[in-house]
Amino acid sequence: MAAKWATEPGLAVAVIGGGWAGLAAAVEAVQRGHRVTLFEMAPQLGGRARSVDGPVVLDNGQHILIGAYTETLRLMRAVGVAPADVLLRTPLRLCDAQGRGLRLPGGAPLLSFVRGVLAQDAWTLAERLRLLAVAGGWGLRGFACAPSTTVQALARRLPATVQRELIEPLCVAALNTPAEEASGQVFLRVLRDALFAGPGSSDLLLPRRRLSELLPAAAEQWLSRHGATILRSHRVDSIERRAPGWQVDGQAFDHVVLAASAAEAARLARPIDARWADRAAALRYEPIVTVYLRSAGTVLPEPMLTLASDASHRPAQFVFDLSRLGGEPGLLAFVISGAQPWVDRGADATREATQAQARTALGPLLRGPLEPLRLLTEKRATFRCTPGLDRPGRDITPGLHAAGDYVAGPYPATIEGAVRAGLAAVPPAR
Repeated sequence: MAAKWATEPGLAVAVIGGGWAGLAAAVEAVQRGHRVTLFEMAPQLGGRARSVDGPVVLDNGQHILIGAYTETLRLMRAVGVAPADVLLRTPLRLCDAQGRGLRLPGGAPLLSFVRGVLAQDAWTLAERLRLLAVAGGWGLRGFACAPSTTVQALARRLPATVQRELIEPLCVAALNTPAEEASGQVFLRVLRDALFAGPGSSDLLLPRRRLSELLPAAAEQWLSRHGATILRSHRVDSIERRAPGWQVDGQAFDHVVLAASAAEAARLARPIDARWADRAAALRYEPIVTVYLRSAGTVLPEPMLTLASDASHRPAQFVFDLSRLGGEPGLLAFVISGAQPWVDRGADATREATQAQARTALGPLLRGPLEPLRLLTEKRATFRCTPGLDRPGRDITPGLHAAGDYVAGPYPATIEGAVRAGLAAVPPAR
Protein backbone atom coordinates (compact mmCIF):
# COMPACT_ATOMS: atom_id res chain seq x y z
CA MET A 1 0.00 0.00 0.00
CA ALA A 2 2.73 2.46 0.88
CA ALA A 3 4.05 2.43 -2.68
CA LYS A 4 0.96 4.15 -4.00
CA TRP A 5 1.23 7.10 -1.63
CA ALA A 6 1.89 10.43 -3.29
CA THR A 7 5.16 12.26 -2.64
CA GLU A 8 3.82 15.73 -3.55
CA PRO A 9 1.87 17.72 -0.94
CA GLY A 10 -1.73 16.56 -1.08
CA LEU A 11 -5.10 18.22 -0.83
CA ALA A 12 -6.88 19.18 2.37
CA VAL A 13 -9.78 16.71 2.39
CA ALA A 14 -12.76 16.80 4.73
CA VAL A 15 -14.59 13.52 5.28
CA ILE A 16 -17.99 14.07 6.89
CA GLY A 17 -19.17 10.85 8.48
CA GLY A 18 -17.25 8.10 10.25
CA GLY A 19 -19.14 5.02 9.13
CA TRP A 20 -17.53 2.41 6.91
CA ALA A 21 -17.83 4.61 3.81
CA GLY A 22 -16.21 7.55 5.60
CA LEU A 23 -13.46 5.39 7.05
CA ALA A 24 -12.73 3.90 3.62
CA ALA A 25 -12.55 7.39 2.14
CA ALA A 26 -10.33 8.70 4.94
CA VAL A 27 -7.84 5.81 4.74
CA GLU A 28 -7.70 5.98 0.95
CA ALA A 29 -7.21 9.75 1.02
CA VAL A 30 -4.28 9.42 3.44
CA GLN A 31 -2.76 6.71 1.25
CA ARG A 32 -3.01 9.10 -1.71
CA GLY A 33 -1.06 11.71 0.21
CA HIS A 34 -3.92 14.00 1.21
CA ARG A 35 -4.35 15.76 4.55
CA VAL A 36 -7.54 14.41 6.13
CA THR A 37 -9.96 15.71 8.71
CA LEU A 38 -12.74 13.29 9.65
CA PHE A 39 -15.94 14.66 11.21
CA GLU A 40 -18.30 12.26 13.02
CA MET A 41 -21.44 13.39 14.83
CA ALA A 42 -21.61 10.29 17.09
CA PRO A 43 -19.23 9.66 20.00
CA GLN A 44 -17.86 6.55 18.23
CA LEU A 45 -16.96 5.58 14.69
CA GLY A 46 -18.58 2.79 12.70
CA GLY A 47 -21.98 4.16 11.72
CA ARG A 48 -24.69 1.48 11.68
CA ALA A 49 -22.11 -1.36 11.75
CA ARG A 50 -20.80 -0.79 15.25
CA SER A 51 -20.82 -2.24 18.74
CA VAL A 52 -23.19 -1.06 21.45
CA ASP A 53 -22.13 -0.71 25.07
CA GLY A 54 -24.11 -2.20 27.92
CA PRO A 55 -23.82 -4.89 30.60
CA VAL A 56 -22.85 -7.12 27.66
CA VAL A 57 -21.18 -5.47 24.65
CA LEU A 58 -23.31 -6.38 21.64
CA ASP A 59 -23.38 -5.48 17.97
CA ASN A 60 -25.97 -3.17 16.48
CA GLY A 61 -27.23 -6.09 14.40
CA GLN A 62 -25.49 -9.15 12.94
CA HIS A 63 -23.63 -8.14 9.81
CA ILE A 64 -22.55 -10.91 7.45
CA LEU A 65 -19.65 -10.46 5.06
CA ILE A 66 -18.98 -12.72 2.10
CA GLY A 67 -15.89 -13.65 0.13
CA ALA A 68 -16.87 -11.30 -2.69
CA TYR A 69 -16.31 -8.29 -0.37
CA THR A 70 -12.86 -7.75 -1.81
CA GLU A 71 -12.55 -4.02 -1.09
CA THR A 72 -13.75 -4.41 2.50
CA LEU A 73 -11.17 -7.12 3.12
CA ARG A 74 -8.46 -5.03 1.47
CA LEU A 75 -9.36 -2.06 3.69
CA MET A 76 -9.19 -4.20 6.83
CA ARG A 77 -5.72 -5.42 5.89
CA ALA A 78 -4.61 -1.86 5.14
CA VAL A 79 -5.28 -0.76 8.73
CA GLY A 80 -3.68 -3.85 10.25
CA VAL A 81 -6.66 -6.18 10.73
CA ALA A 82 -6.10 -9.74 9.50
CA PRO A 83 -9.47 -11.02 8.22
CA ALA A 84 -8.58 -14.60 9.17
CA ASP A 85 -8.17 -13.51 12.80
CA VAL A 86 -11.55 -11.76 13.12
CA LEU A 87 -13.82 -13.58 10.64
CA LEU A 88 -14.93 -17.21 10.56
CA ARG A 89 -14.85 -18.27 6.91
CA THR A 90 -17.11 -21.14 5.86
CA PRO A 91 -18.67 -22.26 2.58
CA LEU A 92 -22.19 -20.88 2.08
CA ARG A 93 -24.64 -22.78 4.26
CA LEU A 94 -28.33 -21.89 4.52
CA CYS A 95 -29.53 -24.68 6.81
CA ASP A 96 -32.23 -24.94 9.47
CA ALA A 97 -32.01 -26.58 12.89
CA GLN A 98 -32.69 -30.00 11.36
CA GLY A 99 -29.80 -29.63 8.91
CA ARG A 100 -32.04 -29.12 5.89
CA GLY A 101 -30.92 -26.52 3.39
CA LEU A 102 -28.42 -25.50 0.76
CA ARG A 103 -24.72 -26.15 1.34
CA LEU A 104 -22.20 -25.14 -1.29
CA PRO A 105 -18.96 -27.12 -1.36
CA GLY A 106 -15.66 -25.45 -2.20
CA GLY A 107 -14.20 -25.22 -5.67
CA ALA A 108 -15.12 -23.57 -8.95
CA PRO A 109 -18.26 -21.45 -8.44
CA LEU A 110 -20.49 -22.93 -11.14
CA LEU A 111 -19.63 -26.53 -10.26
CA SER A 112 -20.01 -25.75 -6.56
CA PHE A 113 -23.50 -24.35 -7.13
CA VAL A 114 -24.62 -27.34 -9.21
CA ARG A 115 -23.23 -29.81 -6.68
CA GLY A 116 -24.81 -27.94 -3.77
CA VAL A 117 -28.24 -27.81 -5.39
CA LEU A 118 -28.20 -31.47 -6.43
CA ALA A 119 -27.22 -32.49 -2.90
CA GLN A 120 -30.17 -30.62 -1.36
CA ASP A 121 -32.28 -33.75 -0.87
CA ALA A 122 -35.00 -31.92 1.09
CA TRP A 123 -36.21 -30.79 -2.35
CA THR A 124 -37.49 -33.18 -4.97
CA LEU A 125 -35.29 -33.92 -7.94
CA ALA A 126 -37.71 -31.99 -10.14
CA GLU A 127 -37.40 -28.93 -7.86
CA ARG A 128 -33.62 -29.11 -7.91
CA LEU A 129 -33.44 -29.44 -11.68
CA ARG A 130 -35.89 -26.57 -12.08
CA LEU A 131 -33.70 -24.31 -9.95
CA LEU A 132 -30.64 -25.19 -12.01
CA ALA A 133 -32.53 -24.52 -15.23
CA VAL A 134 -33.88 -21.15 -14.08
CA ALA A 135 -30.52 -20.06 -12.63
CA GLY A 136 -28.86 -21.14 -15.88
CA GLY A 137 -31.26 -18.90 -17.75
CA TRP A 138 -30.31 -15.98 -15.53
CA GLY A 139 -26.67 -16.67 -16.33
CA LEU A 140 -27.26 -16.88 -20.08
CA ARG A 141 -28.96 -13.48 -19.93
CA GLY A 142 -25.95 -12.01 -18.12
CA PHE A 143 -27.75 -11.85 -14.77
CA ALA A 144 -29.79 -8.94 -16.09
CA CYS A 145 -33.51 -8.20 -16.20
CA ALA A 146 -35.83 -5.28 -16.82
CA PRO A 147 -35.44 -2.52 -14.19
CA SER A 148 -39.12 -2.88 -13.23
CA THR A 149 -38.81 -6.58 -12.32
CA THR A 150 -39.29 -7.64 -8.70
CA VAL A 151 -37.51 -10.61 -7.13
CA GLN A 152 -40.88 -12.32 -6.80
CA ALA A 153 -41.51 -11.92 -10.53
CA LEU A 154 -37.98 -13.01 -11.32
CA ALA A 155 -38.52 -16.24 -9.37
CA ARG A 156 -42.05 -16.96 -10.59
CA ARG A 157 -40.94 -20.02 -12.58
CA LEU A 158 -39.31 -21.62 -9.54
CA PRO A 159 -41.14 -24.15 -7.36
CA ALA A 160 -42.86 -22.61 -4.34
CA THR A 161 -40.60 -24.59 -1.97
CA VAL A 162 -37.44 -23.19 -3.57
CA GLN A 163 -38.85 -19.66 -3.48
CA ARG A 164 -39.76 -19.99 0.19
CA GLU A 165 -36.61 -21.77 1.41
CA LEU A 166 -33.93 -20.15 -0.79
CA ILE A 167 -34.93 -17.07 -2.78
CA GLU A 168 -36.91 -15.27 -0.09
CA PRO A 169 -34.27 -15.72 2.68
CA LEU A 170 -31.47 -14.70 0.28
CA CYS A 171 -33.44 -11.66 -0.84
CA VAL A 172 -34.26 -10.38 2.62
CA ALA A 173 -30.69 -11.06 3.81
CA ALA A 174 -29.07 -9.23 0.89
CA LEU A 175 -31.57 -6.45 0.15
CA ASN A 176 -33.53 -6.17 3.44
CA THR A 177 -36.63 -5.80 1.28
CA PRO A 178 -39.44 -8.37 0.85
CA ALA A 179 -39.22 -10.35 -2.41
CA GLU A 180 -42.53 -8.97 -3.70
CA GLU A 181 -41.12 -5.43 -3.46
CA ALA A 182 -37.37 -5.97 -4.02
CA SER A 183 -35.40 -5.13 -7.16
CA GLY A 184 -34.76 -8.18 -9.33
CA GLN A 185 -31.97 -6.30 -11.11
CA VAL A 186 -30.00 -5.69 -7.90
CA PHE A 187 -30.72 -9.20 -6.64
CA LEU A 188 -29.26 -10.72 -9.80
CA ARG A 189 -26.13 -8.58 -9.47
CA VAL A 190 -25.67 -9.82 -5.90
CA LEU A 191 -26.13 -13.43 -7.03
CA ARG A 192 -23.65 -12.98 -9.86
CA ASP A 193 -20.92 -11.52 -7.68
CA ALA A 194 -21.57 -13.76 -4.67
CA LEU A 195 -22.16 -17.12 -6.32
CA PHE A 196 -20.28 -16.95 -9.60
CA ALA A 197 -17.51 -14.34 -9.32
CA GLY A 198 -14.71 -16.75 -8.42
CA PRO A 199 -13.60 -19.39 -5.92
CA GLY A 200 -14.59 -18.41 -2.39
CA SER A 201 -16.79 -15.49 -3.46
CA SER A 202 -19.86 -17.07 -1.86
CA ASP A 203 -18.10 -17.99 1.39
CA LEU A 204 -19.71 -16.67 4.54
CA LEU A 205 -17.45 -14.45 6.65
CA LEU A 206 -18.99 -14.32 10.11
CA PRO A 207 -17.54 -11.84 12.62
CA ARG A 208 -15.73 -13.49 15.53
CA ARG A 209 -15.11 -10.12 17.17
CA ARG A 210 -17.40 -7.20 17.84
CA LEU A 211 -18.07 -5.02 14.78
CA SER A 212 -16.05 -2.12 16.14
CA GLU A 213 -13.01 -4.42 16.19
CA LEU A 214 -13.38 -5.42 12.53
CA LEU A 215 -12.56 -1.95 11.21
CA PRO A 216 -13.58 1.20 13.15
CA ALA A 217 -11.18 0.92 16.09
CA ALA A 218 -8.20 -0.10 13.95
CA ALA A 219 -8.97 2.51 11.29
CA GLU A 220 -9.16 5.26 13.91
CA GLN A 221 -5.78 4.28 15.30
CA TRP A 222 -4.27 3.99 11.83
CA LEU A 223 -5.57 7.40 10.77
CA SER A 224 -4.29 9.04 13.94
CA ARG A 225 -0.85 7.49 13.44
CA HIS A 226 -0.72 8.82 9.89
CA GLY A 227 -1.58 12.39 10.77
CA ALA A 228 -5.33 12.54 10.16
CA THR A 229 -7.48 14.68 12.45
CA ILE A 230 -10.54 12.92 13.88
CA LEU A 231 -13.35 15.00 15.38
CA ARG A 232 -15.94 12.83 17.11
CA SER A 233 -19.22 14.16 18.57
CA HIS A 234 -19.04 16.93 15.96
CA ARG A 235 -22.12 17.50 13.84
CA VAL A 236 -21.22 19.61 10.84
CA ASP A 237 -23.46 22.67 10.52
CA SER A 238 -22.63 23.79 7.01
CA ILE A 239 -20.63 23.22 3.85
CA GLU A 240 -19.98 26.35 1.78
CA ARG A 241 -18.34 26.89 -1.56
CA ARG A 242 -15.46 29.33 -1.09
CA ALA A 243 -13.30 29.49 -4.22
CA PRO A 244 -10.97 27.86 -4.89
CA GLY A 245 -12.22 25.27 -2.39
CA TRP A 246 -14.70 24.70 0.40
CA GLN A 247 -15.38 25.61 3.98
CA VAL A 248 -16.72 23.10 6.47
CA ASP A 249 -17.91 24.93 9.57
CA GLY A 250 -15.57 27.75 8.60
CA GLN A 251 -12.50 25.54 8.07
CA ALA A 252 -10.92 25.58 4.60
CA PHE A 253 -10.64 22.41 2.48
CA ASP A 254 -9.85 21.59 -1.14
CA HIS A 255 -12.21 18.62 -1.36
CA VAL A 256 -15.16 17.30 0.65
CA VAL A 257 -16.39 13.70 0.90
CA LEU A 258 -19.95 13.70 2.20
CA ALA A 259 -20.13 10.27 3.87
CA ALA A 260 -22.94 10.99 6.32
CA SER A 261 -26.32 9.26 6.23
CA ALA A 262 -28.55 10.11 3.28
CA ALA A 263 -30.77 12.31 5.43
CA GLU A 264 -27.82 14.20 6.91
CA ALA A 265 -26.16 14.49 3.50
CA ALA A 266 -29.38 15.92 2.07
CA ARG A 267 -29.44 18.59 4.79
CA LEU A 268 -25.86 19.65 4.14
CA ALA A 269 -26.06 19.49 0.34
CA ARG A 270 -29.39 21.29 -0.11
CA PRO A 271 -27.95 24.83 -0.34
CA ILE A 272 -25.50 23.56 -2.98
CA ASP A 273 -27.66 21.23 -5.11
CA ALA A 274 -31.33 20.99 -4.15
CA ARG A 275 -32.09 18.35 -6.80
CA TRP A 276 -29.44 16.00 -5.43
CA ALA A 277 -30.68 16.66 -1.89
CA ASP A 278 -34.26 15.86 -2.91
CA ARG A 279 -33.21 12.48 -4.31
CA ALA A 280 -31.30 11.62 -1.15
CA ALA A 281 -34.15 12.75 1.08
CA ALA A 282 -36.71 10.75 -0.93
CA LEU A 283 -35.19 7.37 -0.05
CA ARG A 284 -37.37 5.15 2.10
CA TYR A 285 -36.04 2.74 4.68
CA GLU A 286 -36.57 -0.70 6.12
CA PRO A 287 -35.67 -1.52 9.74
CA ILE A 288 -33.77 -4.50 11.09
CA VAL A 289 -34.44 -5.79 14.60
CA THR A 290 -32.04 -8.01 16.53
CA VAL A 291 -33.38 -9.90 19.54
CA TYR A 292 -30.68 -11.18 21.88
CA LEU A 293 -31.66 -14.17 24.04
CA ARG A 294 -29.56 -16.29 26.37
CA SER A 295 -30.00 -20.02 26.90
CA ALA A 296 -27.41 -21.51 29.25
CA GLY A 297 -25.70 -24.58 27.84
CA THR A 298 -27.18 -24.25 24.36
CA VAL A 299 -24.86 -24.75 21.38
CA LEU A 300 -26.34 -24.76 17.86
CA PRO A 301 -25.04 -27.12 15.16
CA GLU A 302 -23.99 -24.17 12.97
CA PRO A 303 -22.92 -20.60 13.84
CA MET A 304 -25.86 -19.39 11.70
CA LEU A 305 -29.16 -21.16 11.04
CA THR A 306 -32.11 -20.17 8.89
CA LEU A 307 -35.59 -19.94 10.41
CA ALA A 308 -38.99 -20.24 8.77
CA SER A 309 -40.58 -16.82 9.15
CA ASP A 310 -43.86 -15.09 8.40
CA ALA A 311 -45.58 -11.80 9.14
CA SER A 312 -47.97 -13.24 11.73
CA HIS A 313 -46.06 -15.07 14.46
CA ARG A 314 -42.50 -16.00 13.36
CA PRO A 315 -40.46 -12.78 13.06
CA ALA A 316 -36.83 -13.89 12.61
CA GLN A 317 -35.21 -15.27 9.45
CA PHE A 318 -31.85 -16.17 11.01
CA VAL A 319 -30.36 -17.08 14.38
CA PHE A 320 -26.66 -16.76 15.26
CA ASP A 321 -24.96 -18.78 17.98
CA LEU A 322 -22.58 -16.14 19.27
CA SER A 323 -20.80 -18.64 21.52
CA ARG A 324 -19.38 -20.12 18.30
CA LEU A 325 -18.29 -16.66 17.19
CA GLY A 326 -16.28 -15.57 20.21
CA GLY A 327 -19.25 -14.47 22.30
CA GLU A 328 -20.69 -15.53 25.64
CA PRO A 329 -21.84 -19.13 26.09
CA GLY A 330 -25.53 -19.55 25.31
CA LEU A 331 -25.89 -16.13 23.67
CA LEU A 332 -28.21 -16.22 20.62
CA ALA A 333 -28.98 -13.38 18.21
CA PHE A 334 -32.25 -13.56 16.25
CA VAL A 335 -32.30 -11.28 13.20
CA ILE A 336 -35.51 -9.83 11.79
CA SER A 337 -34.98 -8.18 8.40
CA GLY A 338 -37.75 -6.33 6.60
CA ALA A 339 -38.95 -5.69 10.14
CA GLN A 340 -41.44 -2.83 9.76
CA PRO A 341 -44.52 -4.93 10.64
CA TRP A 342 -42.83 -6.02 13.86
CA VAL A 343 -41.59 -2.53 14.70
CA ASP A 344 -45.21 -1.42 14.37
CA ARG A 345 -46.30 -4.10 16.88
CA GLY A 346 -43.78 -2.95 19.46
CA ALA A 347 -40.76 -4.33 21.26
CA ASP A 348 -42.63 -6.50 23.77
CA ALA A 349 -44.72 -8.26 21.12
CA THR A 350 -41.64 -8.80 18.92
CA ARG A 351 -39.59 -10.22 21.78
CA GLU A 352 -42.38 -12.58 22.88
CA ALA A 353 -43.00 -13.78 19.31
CA THR A 354 -39.27 -14.38 18.81
CA GLN A 355 -39.06 -16.39 22.03
CA ALA A 356 -42.01 -18.53 20.96
CA GLN A 357 -40.47 -19.00 17.50
CA ALA A 358 -37.15 -20.02 19.06
CA ARG A 359 -38.77 -22.64 21.29
CA THR A 360 -40.58 -24.18 18.32
CA ALA A 361 -37.74 -23.97 15.78
CA LEU A 362 -34.84 -24.97 18.02
CA GLY A 363 -36.77 -27.35 20.25
CA PRO A 364 -34.46 -30.06 21.68
CA LEU A 365 -31.35 -27.99 20.89
CA LEU A 366 -32.21 -25.67 23.78
CA ARG A 367 -30.49 -26.72 27.00
CA GLY A 368 -31.90 -24.00 29.19
CA PRO A 369 -34.72 -21.44 29.36
CA LEU A 370 -34.61 -18.51 26.97
CA GLU A 371 -33.70 -15.39 28.91
CA PRO A 372 -34.40 -12.04 27.16
CA LEU A 373 -31.23 -9.97 27.11
CA ARG A 374 -31.73 -7.04 24.74
CA LEU A 375 -33.68 -5.93 21.67
CA LEU A 376 -31.96 -3.54 19.26
CA THR A 377 -33.83 -1.77 16.48
CA GLU A 378 -32.09 0.04 13.62
CA LYS A 379 -35.05 1.92 12.17
CA ARG A 380 -33.13 3.13 9.11
CA ALA A 381 -31.01 0.03 8.64
CA THR A 382 -31.08 0.12 4.83
CA PHE A 383 -32.90 1.89 2.05
CA ARG A 384 -35.78 -0.04 0.51
CA CYS A 385 -34.17 -1.58 -2.58
CA THR A 386 -37.14 -1.47 -4.95
CA PRO A 387 -37.29 -1.73 -8.77
CA GLY A 388 -36.21 1.39 -10.65
CA LEU A 389 -35.15 3.21 -7.50
CA ASP A 390 -33.65 6.62 -8.29
CA ARG A 391 -30.61 6.70 -6.00
CA PRO A 392 -28.55 9.90 -5.76
CA GLY A 393 -25.24 9.89 -7.59
CA ARG A 394 -21.72 10.24 -6.26
CA ASP A 395 -20.92 13.60 -7.88
CA ILE A 396 -22.79 16.50 -6.30
CA THR A 397 -20.59 19.23 -7.75
CA PRO A 398 -16.85 19.44 -8.52
CA GLY A 399 -14.95 18.98 -5.28
CA LEU A 400 -17.97 17.64 -3.38
CA HIS A 401 -18.66 13.90 -3.66
CA ALA A 402 -21.10 11.70 -1.77
CA ALA A 403 -20.19 8.33 -0.28
CA GLY A 404 -22.46 5.80 1.36
CA ASP A 405 -24.26 2.54 0.75
CA TYR A 406 -27.21 4.52 -0.65
CA VAL A 407 -25.24 6.18 -3.49
CA ALA A 408 -26.12 4.98 -7.00
CA GLY A 409 -24.39 1.71 -7.80
CA PRO A 410 -24.94 -1.96 -8.50
CA TYR A 411 -25.26 -3.13 -4.90
CA PRO A 412 -27.90 -2.85 -2.19
CA ALA A 413 -27.12 -1.29 1.19
CA THR A 414 -24.15 -3.43 2.21
CA ILE A 415 -20.80 -2.88 3.87
CA GLU A 416 -19.06 -3.58 0.56
CA GLY A 417 -21.23 -1.02 -1.22
CA ALA A 418 -20.38 1.58 1.43
CA VAL A 419 -16.64 0.87 1.23
CA ARG A 420 -16.58 1.06 -2.57
CA ALA A 421 -18.51 4.33 -2.52
CA GLY A 422 -16.01 5.76 -0.06
CA LEU A 423 -13.06 4.78 -2.22
CA ALA A 424 -14.66 6.26 -5.35
CA ALA A 425 -15.24 9.64 -3.68
CA VAL A 426 -11.54 10.35 -2.99
CA PRO A 427 -9.65 12.69 -5.33
CA PRO A 428 -6.58 11.25 -7.07
CA ALA A 429 -3.10 11.83 -5.73
CA ARG A 430 -1.33 14.93 -6.96
